[in-house]
Amino acid sequence: MTDSSSVTTGSPVDSRLVPPRPTRGVVPRDALLARLTEARRRRCIVVQGPAGYGKTTMLVAWMRALGGFGYEVAWLSLSETDNDVATWLAGLAGSVARVDPEIALEAEQLGQAATAGSDAIERTIIALVRGIARHGRELVLVLDDLHHLTDPRTHSALKWLIDYAPPNLHLVFASRSPVPVPLDRLRAEGELLELGMAELQFTAAESEQFLQSQLGELDAASAARLHVLTDGWAAGLQLFALAWKKRRRAAPKGDVAEAFFQKALRNARAFSTYFEREVLDHLPPALIALLVRVSPCSRFCASLCAALLGDVTLADAAALLARLERDNLFLTQVGPSHDETWYRLHPLLNDTLAERFSALDEATRRAVHVAAWQWFRDRGLLDEAIQHALDAGEPAAAAELVEACAPQLFLRGERNRLMVLVRQLPPAKVRASLQLRMWMARGQLYRREFDDCAATLDAVDAAMPAGDARNRFTLATLRGALAAQRDDIDGAQAMVPRLEAPPASADPIIVAGSRQVLSWLYIRQGRYALARATQTDAPGATVDGMPLVGSVVGVLFGKCMIGLSHALEGQMSQAEQIYRATLRDALQGGRSCVDTANLAASLLGEVLYEYGEMQQVRELLEPRVEVLEYVCLPDSVLRMLTALAGARWAAGHRLEALAYLERLEDYAIRLGLDRLLASSLSQQAVYRMAGGEFSAAQELLARLATIDARHAHDDASPFSEIHFAAEWAAIRSRLDTGDVDQAGKDITSLLDYCRRHGKQREAAGLLVMHAGVEARRDRMAAAHADMIAALELGHRLGLVRTIIDHDLAVDLVAQVAALPTLDPVLAFYAERLLRSGKDIAAQAGKPRQAGRAMAPKFSQRETDVVWLLGQSFNAKKIARALGLSPETVKWHLGNIYSKLGVSGRDEAIDRIRDLRDQTRSQL
Repeated sequence: MTDSSSVTTGSPVDSRLVPPRPTRGVVPRDALLARLTEARRRRCIVVQGPAGYGKTTMLVAWMRALGGFGYEVAWLSLSETDNDVATWLAGLAGSVARVDPEIALEAEQLGQAATAGSDAIERTIIALVRGIARHGRELVLVLDDLHHLTDPRTHSALKWLIDYAPPNLHLVFASRSPVPVPLDRLRAEGELLELGMAELQFTAAESEQFLQSQLGELDAASAARLHVLTDGWAAGLQLFALAWKKRRRAAPKGDVAEAFFQKALRNARAFSTYFEREVLDHLPPALIALLVRVSPCSRFCASLCAALLGDVTLADAAALLARLERDNLFLTQVGPSHDETWYRLHPLLNDTLAERFSALDEATRRAVHVAAWQWFRDRGLLDEAIQHALDAGEPAAAAELVEACAPQLFLRGERNRLMVLVRQLPPAKVRASLQLRMWMARGQLYRREFDDCAATLDAVDAAMPAGDARNRFTLATLRGALAAQRDDIDGAQAMVPRLEAPPASADPIIVAGSRQVLSWLYIRQGRYALARATQTDAPGATVDGMPLVGSVVGVLFGKCMIGLSHALEGQMSQAEQIYRATLRDALQGGRSCVDTANLAASLLGEVLYEYGEMQQVRELLEPRVEVLEYVCLPDSVLRMLTALAGARWAAGHRLEALAYLERLEDYAIRLGLDRLLASSLSQQAVYRMAGGEFSAAQELLARLATIDARHAHDDASPFSEIHFAAEWAAIRSRLDTGDVDQAGKDITSLLDYCRRHGKQREAAGLLVMHAGVEARRDRMAAAHADMIAALELGHRLGLVRTIIDHDLAVDLVAQVAALPTLDPVLAFYAERLLRSGKDIAAQAGKPRQAGRAMAPKFSQRETDVVWLLGQSFNAKKIARALGLSPETVKWHLGNIYSKLGVSGRDEAIDRIRDLRDQTRSQL
C-alpha cells in the first residue's frame, strides 16, 4: 500500500501538450512546408497517412516556420485515453491554455461537467472557441494521432469545433485513418487542405538526402532502388539505415541493400517483424530490458528507467538512453527539459515491445508497474501513478492516491482532473470508500446531476457510522450545498443545527464551505446582518499556513455572499464596491478563482443594470452567459438573465429581452426552481403587456398565480419572492387595464409586506408606482409626497432603474425636482435620475446602423437560420424547425448579427427585411 502522506500534487507540464523535438537527420520538406504555409489561413488542414510517414515531424517543422508569420500554435498529442470525452476536452483546453490561460478558463470549467451529456459538451466547445475569438491572434491547433478518437461523443465535439471555429482558429489534424467527421462543406468552400500518403511519401531526392544524412556516402542507384522499394516510406528508410550500420562492416553495401530489398518492408506489420528479428534480437540485453520495461509508459526519462530496471544507476540508465538516441532507434524527445529529458517510443516500435512485455511472467510485469506507480507518485504525476497502480493490481493503492490528492485538486479548481481520476478507479473501490463517494457527490453536484447526488449522499449516510462526527459534518455541508443549488430553503434549514456547530475534528476547509451555505440561507431568509457576520466573524480557512482565497470555499467567494446580502437589502453602492474588488482579485487569482470570478461578474451585472449602465451590462455578461448559466448558483443566474433582459429591453431590442427571460424560464423548469420561474413569468407578463399582447400576458399571470398558490407567504414565513413577483405583475396588469383604485390598494398591501421584511429596494419601487397611481387620480400632492419618499429611500440605497422604470416616473421626478422646498441633496439626485433616463431613452431610440450595400455571405446553415429569423421565429422555434440545439442556434445567430453589422435580434430582422426590399427593387 502506498504512503499517501508522500503524495504531492504539483502540476507538471503534460507532455501531450508539447510537440516532439526534431530528431537527427530530419529531411527539410520544403515543398510540403510551402504548401502548408500557403494554406495557413484555411479553416482546416488534414494530414492523413499510415504510421511512419513523417506526419508529426513535418508538422513540428511547420510550427517553427509559423512563428515568423505571427501565428501561435497549440499542440495536443492524442492517445487511447483521450477517447474519454472529458479527458479529451481537458487536453484540448490545456493545449490552448499553454498559449494563453485566459482563452481556456471558461472551457475548462464547463469541461468539468462534460459527462452530463452532449449539451454540456457543446457548451464547452462554444466556450473554447469564444475564448479563442476574444484572444484575437491567429492560432493553429494541432491534434496529432486523431485516429485514437473513436467515441461518437468526441466525434460530435470535433464537428462542433470545426463548425464553430472563429476566423482566427486554424485546425490541423494528423491521423492514420480518415477524419471521423464530414468535411464536405469546408472542401466546397475552399477552406480545407488535404495531404495524403501520396504527398507524404519522400521524393527520390528526399529519400537519397535522408539516407545520406544517416549513412554518409551512398550511391545514387542504391538510393533510388530503396526509394522505389519503400515507396518513400520514411520509417522503412530509417530501418534500412539501421540495418546498414549494423552490417556494413560484415558485408558489402550492395549485399545489405539486396537483403533489405528482399524483406519487402512496406507496412507496420512488416516493421514489427523486421524490427523484432533484425534489430531487437541483436541489441545488448541491457537495452532490450530497458525498452521492454518502458513500453507500458507513455513517456520516460533516465531516473524512471533506473527505477524500472532496478539494478542500474541513474548514470547507466542515462547512458543507455543516449545510445538509443544516438543510434536513432525510433526514440523521440518530448516535454520540458529543464529538469530531465523525456522521451517516448515510436508507436510502431512500442507495439512491438508491448508484445514482448505481455510475454513476461506476471510477477515481473507487476513489479514494473509497481515501480512506475511509486516513481510517478513521488513526483506528483498522479494520472500516470494511478494508472500504473491499477495495472499492478493495486486498486486500493490507486484509491488512496486519489483520496490523498483530492483536496488540493479541488482547491486549485481542477475538478475535471479529479473526476477523471475517480472514474479510473474500479466502481467497487469507489463504493467502498466514504471519502471517494463524497468526492463523487461533489462532481455530481457541479454537473447539476441533483438526483444522482442526493442518491449518493443517502447511500453515504446509510454506510457512515453514527459516531463519525467529522464525516457527518462533511455530509451535512454537502446536503446544504445541494439544497442551495436546488433553491431548497427547507432542505438547507434542516442542516442548520449541524452546520452552526462544527465538531472540533471538522476539516477547516469543510467548515469554510459550511459558512457559504449558511450565508446563502440567511440571505434567503432576509437575515442579512447574520449572513455577513457568518463570513466576517469566523477565522478564514488556511492551507499550509496561508489564507484560502480561491475556490468556492475561499475568502473571495464569501465576499460575494456579503455583496449579495447588501444588494438584496437594497444597498447597491456597497454591493458594487464589493463585487468590483472581488472580480478584480478573482481574475488575478487564476484557475482556483474562476468560480468566484463568474459569481462576482453575474452579481455585478445586476448592479450595473440598476445604475442604467446597459452597455456595460452587455459587455460584462453576454460573453459569459453560457458559462454563468451552467456553473453558477441559481441566484446569480436569475440576476444575470434578468439584467440582460432589462438591458436589451431598455435598448429597444424587445425580442432579445424576451428571449433571455424565456431562457431563464427554461433553466428554472429544467432544475425545478419555482422562484426563478416566477421571476421570469412576472417580467415576461410585464413586457407582453407593454407590447400590447394582453392575451399572452394573462396566460403568464395565470401560471404565476398557480405557482404562488403552492407556496406559503404569511407573516410568519420569510419574504416570498414568488408572492412578490405574482403580486407585482398583477398590479402592473391592473394599471395597464385601467383598474387604478384596486392597483392602489394592492400596492399599499404589498408595500407593507416588503417593509415588514426589510425589502427596501422593492419598497422604493412600490412607492414610485403608488405615486403614479395618485397622479392618475389627480392627487398631485400625494403623488409628490410618495415620490419624495421614494427619492429619499433611493438616494440612500443608490438606486436608479428602480426609481425611473415605471410609468409617469420620469415626469414625476422632474416635477418634484422643480419644487423649491425640495432638499438640495435630493434635487441633485433627481437631476442624475433624469439624465440617466434621457440617456437610456436615447439609446433605445438610436437609428439602426446603416447596412452595407452588399448582402453578407452566409453559409447554408446560416441561410436557413436567416430565413426563419425573417419570419420572426425566436431561437427556440428555429431550433425545433431545423432540428438543432438552442445553443447551436444562438451560436449561428451571433455570427449572423456580426455579418449583418447589428447588435441584436430586432435590428437583425429589420436589416434582413431591408435586404429583401433592396433585392426586390433591383429586380
